[in-house]
Amino acid sequence: MKNIILIAPPAAGKGTQSNLLCEKYNLVHISVGDLLRIELQKDGEISQYLKQQMESGNLVKDEIIIEIIKNRLNNVDCKNGFILDGFPRTIRQAEMLDKMNIIINNVFYINVDKETAKNRIVGRISCPKCGSVYNTEIEESIPKVSNVCDRCGSLLQKREDDNELVFENRYNTYVNETQPIIDFYKNKNVLCEIKNLSKMETFNEIQKVLNGDLW
Repeated sequence: MKNIILIAPPAAGKGTQSNLLCEKYNLVHISVGDLLRIELQKDGEISQYLKQQMESGNLVKDEIIIEIIKNRLNNVDCKNGFILDGFPRTIRQAEMLDKMNIIINNVFYINVDKETAKNRIVGRISCPKCGSVYNTEIEESIPKVSNVCDRCGSLLQKREDDNELVFENRYNTYVNETQPIIDFYKNKNVLCEIKNLSKMETFNEIQKVLNGDLW
């Protein structure tokens, strides 16, 4: 069983790495962003609150995030191992995850500089059906058929919040709230940093750690 956390700035490739790892190791990809978008489809005050927060690039309240995560981790498909993408984003969330008595085997910090991340977000498109992520600005991430998902054939979409204005807000929030988590997991001796590599180079470095070839 491998329970993994991916930490990275916006548009650093967490979704792409998650898809590669799920295929290789038969893990479940738990994207907080995807879970929140599912909640957005429901009626009520929570969905309205989530819409406002996500469109502005602000973090959602920890209590709401934790409840959504707990419900998802209780599903039977998580027993084999999972990847947490977009959670935890604050020290408080990391501490709350600790209290859930869930073992985290590896935390990967994908360290991508701000300018690279911003350039990636301009061309990012994703599949609304299977969650695959592509990028029209990165040669190795361009879909084989323009605007069509390689995996399931669905039409690709660009998220409304994938723009430079929201990116600036999300990146500043990341620096202020998320980066301290790096030290949190470093102190637990489960963190591995991977700096500014291509998609497949990043994937290969992660595999080395998971296979016990590097730590």
